[in-house]
Amino acid sequence: MIRNLIFISLLICFGISISAQRPWQEITDPGITEIAANFQSPPPEYGMILWWGWDGPMSDTIIKRDLDKIKAMGFRGVMIEAGYGMTAKYLSPEWFALVKIAVEQAKIRGLRVWAEDEGKYPSGFAGGKFSTERPDLKMQGLVISEKIDLKTGDKISRKLSSSTISAVAVNQIDNSCKLIDVSSGELNWQAPEGNWKIMLAGHRFKTSVTRSANNPTRGKDTTASLFDYLNPEATRQFLAWTHAQYKKYFGEEFGKTFMGLMGDEPDFAYTPWTPKMIEEFKNRKGYDVTPYLASFFVAHPTEEMKRAKADYWDVWSSLFSENFFTVQADWCRENNIQYIVHFNHEEIGPELVKSEGDYFKDMRNVGVPGVDCIWSQIWMDHVADYPKLASSAAHLFGKPRAFTESFAAFTHRPTVPQAKWVIDYQLVRGINFVQVMFMSASTRKPTGNASVARSSFFMSDTFPPVANYVNRATYLLSVGKPAAQIGLYFPTSSMWYGDNESNNSVLALAQQLMEQQRDFDFVDEQALSSLLKIENGTLKNLSGQTYKTIIIPSVSVISKASLEKLQAFATAGGKVIFMGNMPALMVEKTFLNASKPFQINGALLEPSGKLSSAVVNALPQPDVMLTPSCPAVKYLHRTFNDAELYFLFNESGETQLRKAVLAGKGTAEYWDAITGNRTPIVCDDGSSIIQFSLSFEPYETKIIVIKH
Repeated sequence: MIRNLIFISLLICFGISISAQRPWQEITDPGITEIAANFQSPPPEYGMILWWGWDGPMSDTIIKRDLDKIKAMGFRGVMIEAGYGMTAKYLSPEWFALVKIAVEQAKIRGLRVWAEDEGKYPSGFAGGKFSTERPDLKMQGLVISEKIDLKTGDKISRKLSSSTISAVAVNQIDNSCKLIDVSSGELNWQAPEGNWKIMLAGHRFKTSVTRSANNPTRGKDTTASLFDYLNPEATRQFLAWTHAQYKKYFGEEFGKTFMGLMGDEPDFAYTPWTPKMIEEFKNRKGYDVTPYLASFFVAHPTEEMKRAKADYWDVWSSLFSENFFTVQADWCRENNIQYIVHFNHEEIGPELVKSEGDYFKDMRNVGVPGVDCIWSQIWMDHVADYPKLASSAAHLFGKPRAFTESFAAFTHRPTVPQAKWVIDYQLVRGINFVQVMFMSASTRKPTGNASVARSSFFMSDTFPPVANYVNRATYLLSVGKPAAQIGLYFPTSSMWYGDNESNNSVLALAQQLMEQQRDFDFVDEQALSSLLKIENGTLKNLSGQTYKTIIIPSVSVISKASLEKLQAFATAGGKVIFMGNMPALMVEKTFLNASKPFQINGALLEPSGKLSSAVVNALPQPDVMLTPSCPAVKYLHRTFNDAELYFLFNESGETQLRKAVLAGKGTAEYWDAITGNRTPIVCDDGSSIIQFSLSFEPYETKIIVIKH
């Protein structure tokens, strides 16, 4: 112990961070020699993990048997989930003791362990403890508590309950609406001409449904309430019941064998509320939102009401970020593990902002941003670029990894080649940490195989080579830094304002860019206004990546701070492109008092909203060019100090023959992630580019490394 303390003291004395000894938690560039040495058998921290459900009674015998099987399938780690029928109740001392056994046995086998931070999903009910032990910290919602019908000339006068805080009247004939002042605690109103419905708004304890391993009915219901995500006291109580207990039982393995805890779909199924909401809103926005609260439920709000609602979304999304995600991420970072999380509705922008507030604001301090791939969110019959949300967040905020939870409740039962296609689809969009669902542990057949697979493709004899492929590919895609030169503004604030067409615009542009081999990151409002730094005519993110161009899709709203950053960027030599409708509102402190935006000198305007020839010509010089063009081939580019890496994927079921030109100078090689072999590429002559003939089989990927 004394020697360890001396060693740590020396590290601190010489300015060497302890976290730097665990490179998978940091942006690293070890150099192509070390990368090549690790390619055949990468460190386990970079490998694919299997979701391991503990259904039925668990024992050390079952744990050992399952871990042996999991390792044989090619996985490098597990994600533990509490299941139904366990003799050890979730969050009981017996539960933590079993997880400790799993960590010890995984260590013996060279595997890594993660754990879901909840006894099923969504995260935040602590196995039912908030309902039974801290009901004062349960989740709350803003609701319509009563509706009253009135006709022309009708009067109403009555005292209101203390929980009623706002009222609005809606004319059922023309959808016009009027705010009603109920600050006195009384409702006094006479209906003008029309057919009116008064809606009274208040707040109450209200939870989304949860599926709890401790629920004896095994149902998905409201028995185990979620906690108030907007209240930091509630989050700290959650940590005390969960994270702190893992530390108590095996904290010495934090950051070694035990890598971290995963949040699963924390979200709001309704408009959130917290006891300090009005106070927080006034502090952040400078006005009282109370009169507007009932209008949030109106189908056809006035302009003033729309702006107040956008302000409300801005405030609660900040509280969600600060008091839920950041509190957990800070705890994990301070204890040398990682907090990873994915959300709900990631593929549907308007639903995402409705339930999560702001994807990027939430992910800003999370250790490993993520998405999930369930049902048929990703399949061969449609475009789904949403994995770029997670990879873009990782790039913007200086995180080396972006993860996917894939194949839960999948609509299709994929074969091994189809599963590889779904994984490759995400890898080429920047995902580099793959978690596969689902193996269930059971003692129903004590003399037989204890593993029961829900998605059984990974039980096939043909799967281990694919696992080895993913382990190698995700390692390569986790080191160095991303190289996309284009930032595509993600229009969260416009969707708060009710402009769902902005989502259609950004998705259409994302598809067009990908199909023309123009890689990009989504760039959010906060990153653009406060995080990206202007450097040599580019915008630099926390990964050290630089954007030469920022594209603004068709949006309604943008902040003054972002416009000022874009003007400074354009003045410094960067390219700013506005697509479709120009923003109509410029927000400084509030949406309510937003003004008309100013024009950016030097910006390119493209009213069609499409990648016209003028837009394409204004984009940075592409680092991948295929002749003839090939929308089916997508690519990802990462840079090392002494090399370039390109990951290319033929998403189609057709063979593709192309002439390829890649930016980079040096010796080019194919790195085969299935075999671990490296072979030279015979290139055409070129002084600063790599030119060669490219042959793609259906659904094939190619990894090309150019050594300087």
